[in-house]
Amino acid sequence: MLNQFTIAELTAKLQAKETSSREIVDACFKRIEAVDGEIKAFISHDRDDALRQADAADLLLRQGTTFREKPLLGIPIAIKDVLSVKGHPLNCCSKILGKYISPYDASVISKLREAGAVVFGRLNMDEFAMGSSTENSAFFTTRNPWDRSRIPGGSSGGSAASVAADECIASLGSDTGGSIRQPAALCGCVGIKPTYGRVSRYGLVAFASSLDQIGPFTKTVRDGAILLEAISGHDLKDSTSVPQPVPHYSSLLNGEIKGLKIGLPREYMVGGLDPEVQAATKKAVETLQSLGAEVVEISLPHTDYAVATYYIVATAEASANLARFDGIRYGLRVDGADPIELYSKTRGSGFGAEVKRRIILGTYVLSSGYYDAYYLRAQKVRTLIRNDFLKAFEKVDAIVTPTTPTPAFKVGEKSDDPLQMYLSDIFTISCNLAGICGMSLPCGFSKSPKLPIGLQILGKPFGEETMLNLAYAYEQNSSWHLEKPVL
Repeated sequence: MLNQFTIAELTAKLQAKETSSREIVDACFKRIEAVDGEIKAFISHDRDDALRQADAADLLLRQGTTFREKPLLGIPIAIKDVLSVKGHPLNCCSKILGKYISPYDASVISKLREAGAVVFGRLNMDEFAMGSSTENSAFFTTRNPWDRSRIPGGSSGGSAASVAADECIASLGSDTGGSIRQPAALCGCVGIKPTYGRVSRYGLVAFASSLDQIGPFTKTVRDGAILLEAISGHDLKDSTSVPQPVPHYSSLLNGEIKGLKIGLPREYMVGGLDPEVQAATKKAVETLQSLGAEVVEISLPHTDYAVATYYIVATAEASANLARFDGIRYGLRVDGADPIELYSKTRGSGFGAEVKRRIILGTYVLSSGYYDAYYLRAQKVRTLIRNDFLKAFEKVDAIVTPTTPTPAFKVGEKSDDPLQMYLSDIFTISCNLAGICGMSLPCGFSKSPKLPIGLQILGKPFGEETMLNLAYAYEQNSSWHLEKPVL
């Protein structure tokens, strides 16, 4: 049962000496043994290493270490397989990395360790974070805990499913175009994409460097605030990390939103939006209104260009970033008669179909004669999209939208239609292009079958404090986050 509790509840129990970190970790592993055969959230985990960390945390607790000093002391946090953890495998769910073992900790992992967390497990994902369903993993497809015939979202599907199924207390994922918020919505948990530069990317295997951000998956908004605070902050190892002070997010959650102005973008109520998603979003907005928030209709006029812009910028950066996987320095190596044959055989064998598709697209838009027509133009449109948000934030404090156009779809339903798959992220992509913060939290369920629906809240650059408080106010006046899938 300990695996079902939140970070906030478990820290209280640990402080009161009602339980131990070893007992919490043990409860998580028992849950993994019981249900992960169905869910397939984890690709690997080291029980002995996790228990060693738990015992060390318990010793610190006995010695009087406080949660003010180490706010995650003894709490097990699972990790998406795109983050470096020293001594652990790092595959990005791709064959091309072979048996690669990370030689160092990512900055967010160092911060988790400093906060006292137990870092354990590698979570399944779309290969190199390229996908919306976790069907692109080289290992297996993760299943949605609410309906095992359906996808958990992607690319951080394992991160979302593990939290929703109570296999861990919280997890870390990465978000390039919605890869935290979309699976959080489809699995019924809280997922936060911080402002670009708020969390260090050092040790995150890059997909698209100007879009990627690391963020938490949790069971509640308060837990999200605790974990976000622990991993945020300036890092000299990341040149895009911004030297902004990190607020004490969890202590600032008071649920007081009277007078806050919430923007509803008219462009997001598009054709193809599932009626149940639309109804749940509308009801959530009415709840926020009843708590004193003022709703304002806004326009984000360049929204229609977001998907096209994203799939030029992201694929171009992916093409450049993935050039390093060449069979020479690390990972898989398929020998050839000369270097060109070695490269082509290695990359042909090591990369999956979706990764190859994006590398080809990205290489094309960066090639001579097409750079100005595609990549340069996309960067200009990206600026227009960011300016749309900055202009809107002159009038409102936050923006509220659906997170996804539909609840979770069936495994295999969109595998043969990349364009339909790409449209799964239609509401989340703009946030990454603009570099602002965003999050998803549960706001309802579809009726038949019962599947989670997510509410997306977008905040100003470095406006996580307001965004989190708005989400907390809604969560405290709803009960969706308390419902659990039957496994």
